[in-house]
Amino acid sequence: MKDLAQTFEYLKQFLTEERLAKIEHFSKESSDFVLPVMDDVYQFRNAAAIIRSVEACAFHKVVAMEEENVFNPNLTVTKGAETWVEVEKMPKNIDSLQNIKDRGYKILAVSLEKNAVMLPEYEITEPIALVFGTEQAGVSEEVIDFADETLAIPMFGFTRSYNVSVAAGICMYELKQKLLKSNIDYKLNEQKLLEMQIRWAVNSISSGKEIYAKYLAEQNIL
Repeated sequence: MKDLAQTFEYLKQFLTEERLAKIEHFSKESSDFVLPVMDDVYQFRNAAAIIRSVEACAFHKVVAMEEENVFNPNLTVTKGAETWVEVEKMPKNIDSLQNIKDRGYKILAVSLEKNAVMLPEYEITEPIALVFGTEQAGVSEEVIDFADETLAIPMFGFTRSYNVSVAAGICMYELKQKLLKSNIDYKLNEQKLLEMQIRWAVNSISSGKEIYAKYLAEQNIL
């Protein structure tokens, strides 16, 4: 913890006062209580829109499970959100979902199948990972079978599905509102907060990765 605090303190000198103020302000609301998991999303505009919605709700992390397609957000659509959102890439398989579950997340497949709970009625009480399916096929049967629950967004017209980026945006916003109204301690702990502030600082500095790597080497911090 001490190393993290010292590292962030060191990086501050390379930031403008405005950027440092933004990092310190917006990081306080950040949370990993809701983790969106994208199942082989292939349209770059959808990837970008998802990143933007996740950042706007201050969750700041996405897991991209890749098989045939690369999760590659369009930077003209994200409006800079990719600077703040961490994308962890994993293989598209059940082992990856088990890895996420082992981190303490309840796995929710976003699908109408398997007696889905409707989003407005869902009570969030523990960390959840929301799995969103591909643009055409949706969430696979394998993922639905593995999931602890399924979650669905109410629809009132002939169309029986939302675009994946729209679905992600609705879920992120609705779950954020539920957390804000709850007594749950959903924000990052001190260690995770410092780790994120460091990552944001590095992403905000010209040659930030090189400066960061040099500092770690000089301080003998692995």
